[in-house]
Amino acid sequence: MNTGYIYAAAAFILWGVLPVFWKQLEGIPATQLVAHRVVWSTMMLLPLVWMRGHAGDLRAVFTSPQRLFRQALAAIFVGGNWLGFVWAVTNGRMIESSLGYFLNPLLSVLLGVFLLGERLRPVQWLAVAIAATGVAWLAGQYHHFPWIAIFLASSFCLYGLAKKKTSLPALSSLTVETLLLLTPAVVFLATEHSAGRGVFGHVGRQTSLLMMVSGLITAVPLLCFSAAAQRIPLSAIGLMQYIGPSLQFLLGLFVYGEPFDSGKLIGFVIVWIALAIYAWSAITVGRRGTAPEASRSH
Repeated sequence: MNTGYIYAAAAFILWGVLPVFWKQLEGIPATQLVAHRVVWSTMMLLPLVWMRGHAGDLRAVFTSPQRLFRQALAAIFVGGNWLGFVWAVTNGRMIESSLGYFLNPLLSVLLGVFLLGERLRPVQWLAVAIAATGVAWLAGQYHHFPWIAIFLASSFCLYGLAKKKTSLPALSSLTVETLLLLTPAVVFLATEHSAGRGVFGHVGRQTSLLMMVSGLITAVPLLCFSAAAQRIPLSAIGLMQYIGPSLQFLLGLFVYGEPFDSGKLIGFVIVWIALAIYAWSAITVGRRGTAPEASRSH
């Protein structure tokens, strides 16, 4: 068996069960959790970049204003995505956050159409229309627009778009992004601590240790994903990506008991049908030896 599939499964399973980690830190402001994630991720990623001989990638970015601008945009979008995801998990919105990652591929193709001039086949437009119907249905069931799902999907899509023209390996790219976010994160944490609102070191050793571990849980799945991308086709990775939100959905439903009735199930089923149509279209194009018109970035 190609080890790439094992790496891909490991990456998406780890991302899928990540809410369990953040649930242990429920009650701590999401802003502080994300700021600590930036700090400890940077401390974890920098040595990895150096050990793998990619330090030159960082120098190349910081000496090129154009590449630095793209990476800065990516940093803003990934930081926003982290904040939205952590807030959703720690505020009982795990199922809704999983919807965002289910919608991500379909929103990506729409961004490709409107921002990059890409063209969709009729069956892909059908998938997008069905997904939009599902979101509209869910808005009625939630009695509010599912903004957290749309925010997570759009911020991750924009993150992929910002990285579309960068040639950095995933590890180097994320390291640059955390470096760019490091100063704002440190300033924010220092301000919180000086105002007496800082959590780290004041709520128990175990909680502080978990906040430090956020760097590790950021780096490990990324390394697995990077290894998978080098070994298996992107089409296979594109299908396996649904492992993550599926696990998040199941955790929210069966482990954490988030509210979910038959009306919401209908909305999710509509979205899943749209994804099945889109996946079938992508597989069909791949078999014909034609590259899909709409690309997706992780």
